[in-house]
Amino acid sequence: MRRVLGFGTYDVASHPRVEVLLEGLRRTPGNKVRELDEPLGLSTADRVAILKQPWRLPVLAGRLASRWSRLAAGSRRYRGSHKPDALLVGYMGHFDVLLARLLYPRTTIILDHLIFASGTARDRGEDGAKAKLLSVLDRMATHCADVVVLDTAEHAAKLDASITDRGVIVPVGAPISWYEAGEGAATARGDDDGARNTGRPLTLVFFGLFTPLQGTPYIAHALRQLAERGVPVRTLLIGAGQDRAECEQILAGSPAERMVQWRDWVDSAELPRVVAEHDVCLGIVGTTDKALDVVPNKVYQGLAAGCAVVTSDTAPQRRAIGDGAILVPPGDPRALADALERLATDPTALRDARERAKAAAAAFVPEQAVLPLVAALERARTTEATR
Repeated sequence: MRRVLGFGTYDVASHPRVEVLLEGLRRTPGNKVRELDEPLGLSTADRVAILKQPWRLPVLAGRLASRWSRLAAGSRRYRGSHKPDALLVGYMGHFDVLLARLLYPRTTIILDHLIFASGTARDRGEDGAKAKLLSVLDRMATHCADVVVLDTAEHAAKLDASITDRGVIVPVGAPISWYEAGEGAATARGDDDGARNTGRPLTLVFFGLFTPLQGTPYIAHALRQLAERGVPVRTLLIGAGQDRAECEQILAGSPAERMVQWRDWVDSAELPRVVAEHDVCLGIVGTTDKALDVVPNKVYQGLAAGCAVVTSDTAPQRRAIGDGAILVPPGDPRALADALERLATDPTALRDARERAKAAAAAFVPEQAVLPLVAALERARTTEATR
């Protein structure tokens, strides 16, 4: 039996990636998974705001100190015969991995390195000295871990050459709750998706932080084009952030304004059901460097929820999803509008897109997603046994 301890200040409600990893390991025979988690209570947006306003750094330092104190105290329960075979340091664990190594110097440390802090800062408009400082933090964190879990080959290529052998590519996947929501919505919908679509507008949903990576202004332009063409579409846009005001301006005064509903956010427990009630889940269409390197949470979640998924045609998304999603060129509102118009006017196209999404989603349930990590842990166990 392998004992795995989820460790850090992660928050599965805000960042489901680590939830997928923990669920996958729990659902894999031979693993016993426990958690020692003290959520920091700061979102990615909060951390970027602190980066832009250095005088707020004491807020981060104070919270981190209090959580680390609790983690250090809690770690006493996992000593001796209860010592874990591996620690999984959750998402945004750039600092937590340092504490993990200090508390468990001889234990296999896994770092869920979904994002490079420097890349996120640059994607949100920060560069120069701040980005360079975060590059140092990325290097410190990744060098501190024995196994570095990344989501795409593009991100794995950013590891220092000296530690490339520590990198393991694990797709982001989606928690089981999203698959359950998809099954529930499919049951409520019945089998005749096509007939149902002909009598009402196509329903779209987007959820996110309106960051440049997501390309939401391009989505807004596409929605405006659809309304001007008279295509029957209703859209729910969930979230708030950097580019939302621009999106509101793009839609203002157009027929699309009446066809779009805004919600600042939806509770994480409710979000799978809300998404699953829609025909189409929109992914990302941004053109930033980071946008070209990722397959975002919302793509995997949309697939799991049983929606047709429309997202950008990038190398990692094409490689991971294949024909499970409808791929459009990044930064091209007309192409996005054309793809959505076809789904709105051709019931067979919508049904086929949903069927392909469902088939693709089966590869990303947690126990399937974590298979590369399980293999890495087996290699680590073998190495440890031969020392």
